[in-house]
Amino acid sequence: MRTKITLACTECKQRNYNTTKDKKAHPDRLETKKYCRFCRTHTVHKETK
Repeated sequence: MRTKITLACTECKQRNYNTTKDKKAHPDRLETKKYCRFCRTHTVHKETK
């Protein structure tokens, strides 16, 4: 079952992206490099609660 998650910027702490993931395939927290419109640059985004 896919669950909804929110990705937050590690620098400005803004929650920018909503996506889904499969908890069985990826039980740990997701971490990707995405564009932050508040920082105006590509930063690391981590999965939040």
